[in-house]
Amino acid sequence: MYGYAVSPPVKLSTLLTGWQNDISAYLICSVIAAVFVLYLISISIVKKKGRRWPVLRTLFFLFGLIVVIVAVESGLAYYDDSVFSLHVIQHLLLMNLAPICFALSAPITLFLQALPRTIRSKVIKLLHNKIVAITHHPAIATALTIIIMYGYFLTGIYNYSLNHPLLHDLTHVIFLVAGIMYWWPIVGLDPIKWRLSFAEKLLYLLVLIPLNSFLGIALMSERHTISVHHTISDVHAGGAILWISTEVFDVSAIAIILIQWLNYHQRETERIERRQDELEAIQLEQLQKLSSE
Repeated sequence: MYGYAVSPPVKLSTLLTGWQNDISAYLICSVIAAVFVLYLISISIVKKKGRRWPVLRTLFFLFGLIVVIVAVESGLAYYDDSVFSLHVIQHLLLMNLAPICFALSAPITLFLQALPRTIRSKVIKLLHNKIVAITHHPAIATALTIIIMYGYFLTGIYNYSLNHPLLHDLTHVIFLVAGIMYWWPIVGLDPIKWRLSFAEKLLYLLVLIPLNSFLGIALMSERHTISVHHTISDVHAGGAILWISTEVFDVSAIAIILIQWLNYHQRETERIERRQDELEAIQLEQLQKLSSE
C-alpha cells in the first residue's frame, strides 16, 4: 500500500537527549509534578491522622509518573511518528507499565483517607455512580481496551493520527486511560465495586492472553506497511515487540496477583491467630476468676 515508506535509523544519543522542549511538554511536566505533590500532601495528611502509608506505594506512584514522562517527553516521543517499533514501546509504557504502577499505588484510597469526612462521602457517592461503575466493570474495560488497540493499529486511524498532531497527542491520553481502566480491577489495591477474587483474576488474565497477543501477531503478518512513515520491516519489528511485551506484562500481572493472594492469606492467618490468642486469654482470665472464688 505504502511502497515508499522509509523509517529513519534510531540513534542512541537521540533517544537519550531528544527530550521535547515545547510549551506542551512543559505543561505536561508541570501537571505531572503537581499530581505528585498532591500525592505527597495526601500522605502527610494521612500520617497526621495517625495512619501509616506504605513507602512502596509511593514509589510505585512516582515510577508510574516517570514512565509517563519518558513515554511522551523523551527521545521516544522524538521518533514516535517515524519509527513504528518505538511507537509501540511508547504505547506499551502508557497502556501497561504506567497503569500497573498507578494501580499498585492505591491513589484513590490515599486521597479518600486524606479528605474530610463530609467531602469523602460525596466523592464515594460519585465513585458509586452507575455510569462510573459501568465503565469500570472488567468486561466493559477490557472490551474498550481491545477495541481501541485493534482499531488504532489495524485501521487507517493510526496513519491518520500521524498526520494530525492533536489527534496523535489525544491517543496518548486515550491509551493511558484505557490502560488504567483495564489494569485497575486486575492488580489494583483500591476498593472498587466490581471486585474479583484472586482466582477470578487469574482466570480472567488467562482468557485474555490470546486476545492480547494476537494483535502483535497480526502486525507481524502484515504484507503491507500500515503507514507511509514506516517500512514493512519496521511494522513487523513493532508487532514482535508488542507480542513479546504483552506476554511479559501478562505473566508479570499473574505473578503480582499470586503475591497479593499469598499476602492476603498470610494476613488472614495472622488475624485468626490473634483472635484465637485473645479468646484463649479471655478464657484463661475467666478460669482464674473462678478458681479464686
